[in-house]
Amino acid sequence: MKDDYSLDAVKDIFTKYLAERKHRRTPERFAILERIYSYDGHFNAEILYNAMKEEYRVSLATVYNTLELLLDCKLIVKHQFGDQIAQYEKTFGGVVHNHLVCTKCGKVKEFSDKKIRTAIQNKKFVHFDTSHYSLYLYGVCSKCKTSKKK
Repeated sequence: MKDDYSLDAVKDIFTKYLAERKHRRTPERFAILERIYSYDGHFNAEILYNAMKEEYRVSLATVYNTLELLLDCKLIVKHQFGDQIAQYEKTFGGVVHNHLVCTKCGKVKEFSDKKIRTAIQNKKFVHFDTSHYSLYLYGVCSKCKTSKKK
């Protein structure tokens, strides 16, 4: 299931967020937002910075600061897969998914499972209202398993 969104809608959310908190609405922040929403999959701050530095005058500090703002207004989500460096992904326009993380090579694979999603969404907790969830499964990928046998 894909979330419906448009880049304009995402920009509107960010604009309102910045205005409410009296942050400046800079071209660099919106360029970072656009780059994130044109990217599929996970990324880290350095990947984003390297993709942007040729086209925009943006520092790594600006990238990190903007990521923090985007996290706070829920336009991206941060993942910490084991001891790897933090990975991010957009929250709108993606398929609801979970993650398989290889503990040998660090590869992350996304998967969707309707039964798991339904079970989690239907689970009721006493004195707790669930807003969202993340599921990470750790193990060894088939490639690492095969190379271990050789």
